[in-house]
Amino acid sequence: EGVPFAPTDESWLAETARDAMAIPARFMGMQITGGSSSTPDAYEKMRRAGAAARVALVEAAAKRLNVGASELSTKNGAVTAPDGTALPYTALAQEAAKIDLPDDPPLKPRSQWRLLGKSLPRVDMVGKCTGTADYAIDVQPPDMLHATVRMNPALGAPMRGFKATEARAMRGVLDIIEMRGGGIAVIADNTWRAMRAAEAVEIDWEDAPYPADTAGHMAAVEASFFEDMRDSQFRDDGDVEAALTGSGVVEAEYRVPYLAHATMEPMNAVAWLRSGMLDIWAGNQGPTIAREKAAQIAGLEESAVTIHTPVMGGGFGRRAEMDVIEQAVEIAVAMEGRPVKLTWSRAEDMTHDAYRPPAIGRFRGTVENGLPRAFDLSVAAPSVMESQMGRIGVSMPGPDVTLVQGAWDQPWRIPDYRVTGYRTPALAPVSSWRSVGFSYTSFFHESALDELAHKAGRDPLEMRLAMIDHEPSRKILEAVAEVSGWGNALPKGHGRGLAFTLSFGVPTAQVIEVAATDDGIRLVNAWGAVDVGVALDPGNIEAQVQGGMIYGLSAAIMGQIDFADDHVVQTNFHDYDALRLHRCPPISVTVLENGSKIRGIGEPGTPPAAPALANAIFAATGQRIRELPMNRQIRFV
Repeated sequence: EGVPFAPTDESWLAETARDAMAIPARFMGMQITGGSSSTPDAYEKMRRAGAAARVALVEAAAKRLNVGASELSTKNGAVTAPDGTALPYTALAQEAAKIDLPDDPPLKPRSQWRLLGKSLPRVDMVGKCTGTADYAIDVQPPDMLHATVRMNPALGAPMRGFKATEARAMRGVLDIIEMRGGGIAVIADNTWRAMRAAEAVEIDWEDAPYPADTAGHMAAVEASFFEDMRDSQFRDDGDVEAALTGSGVVEAEYRVPYLAHATMEPMNAVAWLRSGMLDIWAGNQGPTIAREKAAQIAGLEESAVTIHTPVMGGGFGRRAEMDVIEQAVEIAVAMEGRPVKLTWSRAEDMTHDAYRPPAIGRFRGTVENGLPRAFDLSVAAPSVMESQMGRIGVSMPGPDVTLVQGAWDQPWRIPDYRVTGYRTPALAPVSSWRSVGFSYTSFFHESALDELAHKAGRDPLEMRLAMIDHEPSRKILEAVAEVSGWGNALPKGHGRGLAFTLSFGVPTAQVIEVAATDDGIRLVNAWGAVDVGVALDPGNIEAQVQGGMIYGLSAAIMGQIDFADDHVVQTNFHDYDALRLHRCPPISVTVLENGSKIRGIGEPGTPPAAPALANAIFAATGQRIRELPMNRQIRFV
């Protein structure tokens, strides 16, 4: 969906543009996981590959058994003849490999699916729950060295120099080297000693190229609302300016901060350069990009680089960045012949992320006959794509679609409807954070719709149902209303909030119920409904939506990265916390399949969480939350 067409637009032009995206993708040759794209991209390809292999295996069995291919069936890893003779695929593989594969193999109709469409046990669940799964941080090649880094906390600035006399004399320290990009690496006989020595190095840092504190960053975003900073205006229906006259105009400004990815597994990578060959073990979201970058640093052909991708202890977009891998390769080149495990401290990770950008949304709107008449939303933020793609050497011509995704492309019938994006000049490094631009535009857009519903004296659900312009989205709203008991009486002090976002092609609606107590706001219940087109594993979808909602609620309640004196303030989970079990409400998920295409589900659960919670708090207390995180304004219990 990286084209300037709304996901609901299935016109010839929109579909042609989407199909054409395969052409630059082939030339770029990237293997990535991101944008909730893996399932929609691989679904047909993997089915066709499996179907083609099945044809070849059946043909091989038919020749061996001297029967017609139509008489044979496949099940449980074998081709079976009418008399019960079963030939395992492994026994047929060599013969099947010599058979030309069909260009258009027959796909099994859904009525014959035995496994797809059902919740199946995850093969990795036991390992992840018992601590026996092997992550990159568990990799232990023989004779391995350990390393850590200290890079300039003024992100992107170089280092003037360093003194390491004390650090070099510390127990277990083998070497201290200067790193490209402004910093040092300490190599030692274990990670703890490397980290202690890194703290002892005296370093003279250059100043940051961006404002010194959070107020300066937000001022830069605020200063972007000018015509010469305009990045896009993908939607401009009707005559917004004419409609926004008179005394009935609703105006609001919404703000969100920088956010860190905060993956549970610390950033790490193992690199081993020997005999002109380079092996790298790292949890990553872009192995082909990692291979290209590693080859450049090591001065090797890409064919000499092998990327091993273990399971990741959290990605959320963070492991699409190549920084830790590049550093591990740089250290491995200096220590050629021995494997080196680079492990960042948690503080290094928190203070050297590529963050979700700060953003400001300015809204004006009017209502007429109980419905929005005019809706004008302006969004300003640094460009994720400009920052992220620039780090891998790819230029990004034209507007950044992610800047306003989730605002202009929503399925609402509003006569005068305009969304404008303003690109803030680069500040601190920013990157894809789970759901990218939807993570803040949904808060802006759905909060604004709730304010218009209040202005119109209309139930927020009824208003949305009256203006929805997409049938699968309508059914999602109806489904979440039914399971949440929307409209039923609530105990005193309770409130329900509703939010809807169409992200990554997935209509997603969420309702959150809160209680206003003497001690603060308590989250009581949460419901989510999604439409993925084809639900390959409903249990996995439920888990992804629950995780996405918790991720979004954590950020909405307490997520914030601050800057002071050029440096990031937050350093660990004590000051960048997540939603704990005692605060997390029960989350019920409903999965529908009315969409025209199969969709991914890794990110759509996140965007509606913040506005649903904010709208619930307003329903319970009358207090409108327009700036995140919420715990800087109210108390949660």
